[in-house]
Amino acid sequence: MPRIALIHAVAVAMPPVHEAFRQLWPEAECVDILDTSLSRDREREGRLTETMIGRFLLLAKYAEDNGAAGILFTCSAFGEAIERAAERAQVPVLKPNEAMFAAALAAGKRLGMLATFAPSVAGMEEEFRDMAGAAGSKAALSSFCVPGAMKALQSGDGAEHDQLLAIAAPRFADHDAVLLAHFSTSRAAAAVKAAVRCPVLTAPGAAVTKLKGLIG
Repeated sequence: MPRIALIHAVAVAMPPVHEAFRQLWPEAECVDILDTSLSRDREREGRLTETMIGRFLLLAKYAEDNGAAGILFTCSAFGEAIERAAERAQVPVLKPNEAMFAAALAAGKRLGMLATFAPSVAGMEEEFRDMAGAAGSKAALSSFCVPGAMKALQSGDGAEHDQLLAIAAPRFADHDAVLLAHFSTSRAAAAVKAAVRCPVLTAPGAAVTKLKGLIG
């Protein structure tokens, strides 16, 4: 039973990734590390600071010291900090969206992404462009941050969250795939799939599958 540390910046990311592990890798022992101040500080600062990056290094080291065989970060607004943590770690470290982006590149060249946390969008788009460039792909990613969806989810109204994403999804109906940007948005997959005909990609399942392959 390999121990997998799940590091969260928002509580709403926790249920989707636990469900993905339950379905795809039930043998793994998942432990949660939650610091909700990370998302608040990231939104207030408007950028990743060195202090914030240092906190990610500490969180990753804590996970390793606690016996983690792998680390999965579940918040998509901290790409550079996660990369820095991965450079120092002695175990596999995954950014939340890298596996989903790889699947998207295989799906086609016109891709749409629905997000609910605005500070994460620019970093995710940059991460996607870097992956596309490294793969020699000319795929392009268009993003839309759905107003009010994150607030609805955090207030406990998951149905409203899902409906808002489903209403927004048809703007990407002519694309090759629609990506649900965050772990928390994956809960809206069924609603979004009902609104478009193209494939709908989510992050938790892809990340769990990749991590399982890395650790074995």
